[in-house]
Amino acid sequence: MLDFLAENNLCGQAILRIVSCGNAIIAELLRLSEFIPAVFRLKDRADQQKYGDIIFDFSYFKGPELWESKLEAKPELQDLDDEFRENNIEIVTRFYLAFQSVHKYIVDLNRYLDDLNEGVYIQQTLETVLLNEDGKQLLCEALYLYGVMLLVIDQKIEGEVRERMLVSYYRYSAARSSADSNMDDICKLLRSTGYSNQPGARRPPNYPESYFQRVPISELFISMVIGRLRSDDIYNQVSAYPLPEHRSTALANQAAMLYVILYFDPSILHTQQAKMREIVDKYFPDNWVISIYMGITVNLADVWEPYKAAKTALNNTLDLSNVREQASRYATVSERVHAQVQQFLKEGYLREEMVLDNIPRFLNCLRDCNVAIRWLMLHTADSACDPNNKRLRQIKDQILTDCRYNPKILFQLLLDTAQFEFILKEMFKQMLSEKQAKWEHFKKEGSERMTELADVFSGVKPLTRVEKNENLQAWFREIAKQILSLNYDDSTAAGRKTVQLIQALEEVQEFHQLESNLQVCQFLADTRKFLHQMIRTINIKEEVLIAMQIVGDLSFAWQLIDSFTSIMQESIRVNPSMVTKLRATFLKLASALDLPLLRINQANSPDLLSVSQYYSGELVSYVRKVLQIIPESMFTSLLKIIKLQTHDIAEVPTRLDKDKLRDYAQLVPRYEVDPKQLLEDGIRKELVKRVAFALHRGLIFNPRAKPSELMPKLKELGATMDGFHRSFEYIQDYVNIYGLKIWQEEVSRIINYNVEQECNNFLRTKIQDWQSMYQSTHIPIPKFTPVDESVTFIGRLCREILRITDPKMTCHIDQLNTWYDMKTHQEVTSSRLFSEIQTTLGTFGLNGLDRLLCFMIVKELQNFLSMFQKIILRDRAVQDTLKNLMNAVSPLKSIVANSNKIYFSAIAKTQKIWTAYLEAIMKVGQMQILRQQIANELNYSCRFDSKHLAAALENLNKALLADIEAHYQDPSLPYPKEDNTLLYEITAYLEAAGIHNPLNKIYITTKRLPYFPLVNFLFLIAQLPKLQYNKNLGMVCRKPADPVDWPPLVLGLLTLLKQFHSRYTEQFLALIGQFIRSTVEQCTSQKIPEMPADVVGALLFLEDYVRYTKLPRRVAEAHVPNFIFDEFRTVL
Repeated sequence: MLDFLAENNLCGQAILRIVSCGNAIIAELLRLSEFIPAVFRLKDRADQQKYGDIIFDFSYFKGPELWESKLEAKPELQDLDDEFRENNIEIVTRFYLAFQSVHKYIVDLNRYLDDLNEGVYIQQTLETVLLNEDGKQLLCEALYLYGVMLLVIDQKIEGEVRERMLVSYYRYSAARSSADSNMDDICKLLRSTGYSNQPGARRPPNYPESYFQRVPISELFISMVIGRLRSDDIYNQVSAYPLPEHRSTALANQAAMLYVILYFDPSILHTQQAKMREIVDKYFPDNWVISIYMGITVNLADVWEPYKAAKTALNNTLDLSNVREQASRYATVSERVHAQVQQFLKEGYLREEMVLDNIPRFLNCLRDCNVAIRWLMLHTADSACDPNNKRLRQIKDQILTDCRYNPKILFQLLLDTAQFEFILKEMFKQMLSEKQAKWEHFKKEGSERMTELADVFSGVKPLTRVEKNENLQAWFREIAKQILSLNYDDSTAAGRKTVQLIQALEEVQEFHQLESNLQVCQFLADTRKFLHQMIRTINIKEEVLIAMQIVGDLSFAWQLIDSFTSIMQESIRVNPSMVTKLRATFLKLASALDLPLLRINQANSPDLLSVSQYYSGELVSYVRKVLQIIPESMFTSLLKIIKLQTHDIAEVPTRLDKDKLRDYAQLVPRYEVDPKQLLEDGIRKELVKRVAFALHRGLIFNPRAKPSELMPKLKELGATMDGFHRSFEYIQDYVNIYGLKIWQEEVSRIINYNVEQECNNFLRTKIQDWQSMYQSTHIPIPKFTPVDESVTFIGRLCREILRITDPKMTCHIDQLNTWYDMKTHQEVTSSRLFSEIQTTLGTFGLNGLDRLLCFMIVKELQNFLSMFQKIILRDRAVQDTLKNLMNAVSPLKSIVANSNKIYFSAIAKTQKIWTAYLEAIMKVGQMQILRQQIANELNYSCRFDSKHLAAALENLNKALLADIEAHYQDPSLPYPKEDNTLLYEITAYLEAAGIHNPLNKIYITTKRLPYFPLVNFLFLIAQLPKLQYNKNLGMVCRKPADPVDWPPLVLGLLTLLKQFHSRYTEQFLALIGQFIRSTVEQCTSQKIPEMPADVVGALLFLEDYVRYTKLPRRVAEAHVPNFIFDEFRTVL
């Protein structure tokens, strides 16, 4: 008959593909369960208030139109809904596809069963498939995996969360309307069951059997599968466990399958006592905590409580005398085998001959060890015992008492067993690979010895006092021939023949009195030894390795092993060489990966890579978690070094007198670090953890503090960072790592990640942690709960700088790059602040601050535009005033008659709008000043620290701009194509090196706005009376009670106009020119000798405008006669 799993057996391949897919679906569900967006849980009050109206459970389906109309009624809710969709559609779709694949899985399985019944597969029926060994295994697995999927979904993804995700997908996805969409069926299958995995939560009635029956499955199929599992050893595991007391362990995998599949036929659990009694006697006579899939454990005493027949059948097992007997038995066994294993692991004990002579003994010891470890780990696990259940607590306490449970001793047994297994496996692999070569070598040596002896008895070879004996000569030649004729491939016959040859050699020694000649005896003994070696070598079989693999399975501890992490870490801290023993334990744990991957591999499924990546990734993460103790210990030493370096050790001067040398020989305590204990990723992880915490803690400010805590905190943080940096440099040679490289990479990653998270506040489509290029699963950057409106330390730093340089409280003097308090005239801060930030946070910090300010400017400008719409374009009175003024001042080249009256009446009518307008403009201006200061600091440090980079960037920038200008002059010349990232990439470099002008940046895209230049002109002349000219300081505020700061005002207006078409700026400048000409004309006609203050202000504005934009002066002179420009300075 055709092999069931052969590639051309369609029946076998179909069910193999289904089972392979089942294992892949479970891996995907487990992977996704770690990425559930927290917002779908609606756990905290803030989320409920914000998203409660846009995230629905299945109650939505009762009246979707009603819910949607509620949303449409509120534009802000619609906006939030759109933003939520953009941010979550990708992950919600991924969850939906996983849910869909669960439904598709059971549909495919049902279709396969129908095909079997209808005779689609020739000569195959359900009965014949169940008679075949592989077919029987696959059908049982197919149903079992479906049950596991449902249990995993309910355990890992709560019912309410599933419903909210499915509704969100339904609302946001276009796929729902397609004809082949089975959204309804998926929702029916995965609607909430009421189950909660929280400790102490009550179990819903009829759970999980009602959940398992949501998609009907053939009852005949279920009962035949249960029948097979009850009666057969479907995986032939019992052969690997010959002892009767190990039977329940041999059948443990089958027991787990049966446990899950029984929920598909709950009548057995409820009423069929005989069947349940048979099941318990066969599978659960001495155990009641089982692992159902990759370490997910259940306690039968708890889960079978609602089922009468199951509970009754289990009572014998849970009888306290039986519990006591099992606990005592395993305690005794574990003590006995532990002593044996420790004996075997002694140096020099496990030699090749020893192993080959004692294979059964070693295997028995391994079986006892693994069975004891399994029983003790499962039955003492906290996860398997609900602390609120009195009976379970009682049983567990009984076990802990009777088996004298000590987690450290159990862990030691696990370690030693893993090490013993590892050594045995390696030896066996080695022996198997060399088996034939060794056998041939021993055969050749044996036959050569016999030939030599034959030559000795021929009398030709001189050997002391050996007489010629032709019979013996012929006999030895025959033996040599017989040895050569032994055939490696027919091991059974060769083994028998070898035993006969050994007996013949023993007999010839006795009958022919050859003992008297020592050399002949020696030859015979050697030959017998070689023949013995041949027997041993022929006994090395792969079956032993397979038995060790089966016996050593540790998949039940895939999750339980975590409870031993602290013990592992403590033992590494005390004795670092422990890492080598742990290696064997981790390799033993890795054998658990065979379980889900076996079928995927057999089916040649493309899922093999992603599933093996997931499980091996989980294992690697766990290994990293355990080994993290190494860098933690190292950083404990590093902190002592930091303390020494920052407080106790003085810097040695560059030049030093010989006689003072002794003063600087600082013989303080030293800390030794053993490089072998270190792992680079672990070091990075620990570094990231500590630096992120230092940054978070160091940059928390009290907004009420006078004076601001900003500089002291930056200095303190700078000292901490410098201590880390220097100590990291100091230890890099000891531990053989690139300290500076790691430092720069990780600190830049921390700062960039925090900037990214802070900027998320300003983005519609937020960058989630799993999308971030800076966040990593292996070396995660910790997130801290926000202490104010900022999400991260960079936001707090930025808002503190904005607070202390607030233009309503301070006055910025451009020539000094300093801010002074308006009332007290004390210095608040200066450009030294940015040098301090550069020292503390480095270029990345300044650059991140700059990026955050860009986002803030964009937000301010967007708010400004919506305010402009609201207070100007929708206000009829303001519109009329602007219209009348526009008529009065047109054309702009003319002079306005009676200008004072016209201008000031327009200002008076629009007075109410200027407060909000001023605030918005000044905020933008303030941030632009900060960006300029940052650019200066970055450029200065770039020229100072890396002058070649600065020069190269400047030249490349000039060359590119020249080429682009040349292209606009002559379009036949080259220009970077759209897909060329050169301009985009060089911009990032230029901004990092401070070679850019923030004032030239376009922050937002804008539409045409009516009266825009006129409104800005009116705004400017409305502010001029609040300012006065000071010879030393330029324009300053008249009264601190009505604060206006000149530089932010100029830069804010300049930035605002830059966002619009250049003709608006032209018009704006023309209006100012007209205002100056008209006012001067009026003064001249009224014979007023002094130049009015407002005109001085307007002229100073034009002067500053030209200076900041780096435009030629003729731009301003186009609107104001140059003699006025030349004269006004002399008048002042």
